[in-house]
Amino acid sequence: MSDTDGGRSVAPETGSGIPDSATRIDLGEVDPCGSRQAGRRSGVALTAEGPVVGLADGSVRAFDDDGAERWRVGGEGSAITLVPFGDGVLIGERSERGAIRLLAGGGERWRHDAAESVGAPTKDTRFFLPMVVDAAVASGDVAYVAARRYERRDDGRAFGSSVYALAPDGTVRWRYDADASPIALEPVADGVAVAYNRCPGDHDDGLVVLGPEGDERWTWDPDREATRRVGDVAAAGGRLVVTSHADYRGYCLADGDVEWRVDLGTPQPDGDEVYTYPNHVVGHDAGVVFATGNSFPAEGRETDERHPDEQSAFGYTTDGERRWRAPVGGFCHGVAADGGRLLAPVAQHFRDRDPAVHGFRLFDAAEGRLEAGRTDGVCTAAALDGDRRALVEEPVEYHDDDGGVRGAYSLWYL
Repeated sequence: MSDTDGGRSVAPETGSGIPDSATRIDLGEVDPCGSRQAGRRSGVALTAEGPVVGLADGSVRAFDDDGAERWRVGGEGSAITLVPFGDGVLIGERSERGAIRLLAGGGERWRHDAAESVGAPTKDTRFFLPMVVDAAVASGDVAYVAARRYERRDDGRAFGSSVYALAPDGTVRWRYDADASPIALEPVADGVAVAYNRCPGDHDDGLVVLGPEGDERWTWDPDREATRRVGDVAAAGGRLVVTSHADYRGYCLADGDVEWRVDLGTPQPDGDEVYTYPNHVVGHDAGVVFATGNSFPAEGRETDERHPDEQSAFGYTTDGERRWRAPVGGFCHGVAADGGRLLAPVAQHFRDRDPAVHGFRLFDAAEGRLEAGRTDGVCTAAALDGDRRALVEEPVEYHDDDGGVRGAYSLWYL
């Protein structure tokens, strides 16, 4: 199959299953996912000792490389954001307190409750809970953590959010607050880039680069009139690459100036004028990988049409030259990155509900797709470290299918 924009593409292969050498670990019972995505409720990280997984009930379990459990710690809500930090694992919850915790050796070393800065939930539903949306570690001695809380106010959306810079001992070096919704972090030099998806309040920048004291170095926005702004941010070749939800493009920025941009999910001119959001980006000196999500119509929510580049991955050089395009096949709640590689945990297709797409895809910025594998349930979280991979599978039950519950709550360690 040729690529109409140049470069190369590969056939839509869904994979042949998880390798026999993989270790499967049962994670217990959880309500199955439905036909549509309802947000993250699991997370996973890879440490030197083995995988650590965060569960929908807030608990965290650590395993060794053979799959034996090393320790387990309880929690609240859902443990959705995990990243190795110091000699432990930093855990971020979606819960009433929006806890940020460092766990090490089966104990809690320290914690901060994001609800103290972003506010407590105003409604007893999951969507209103404070949520640790992302965490990233720079040079091993500082962890950046982004948390937000959503509410309805004055017939509109409102957010409270905080970005923390944390020392290994839990000391808050600085905090940056905004009435906007952060979605992703990327360490840069001695600071951090923060991507904001919605900016309904006074904060009106889709991207903010903060310095070592939490000071604003520079800001950028794809379109200040848009409801949605930036979807993800990554560093590549000394610059930043972002996905824009405002105009469905990918951008490369140097100190706030646009060096190049590419069309990824821009609306199609016919029918429902469907578009797709570019949701994820991974950057490296070797190149850039963008990944798109679901198709949506210009009006309303329902459509029978599909954007030709929905749920796809795209490889580019750091100069903006397109190398390849490959199908992902389903929705990705989040992706894992290591160097120039992207590991995509693939969940439901959202509209077509094809169980054959469940599983994972592994991409390389220069080479395209390297590997694909299938699972019975949907994959919702992933971690990647060299040749090691970890995936969380969740059961799913489609509303219009008599196949019953597919898959089980599992950790796959490859």
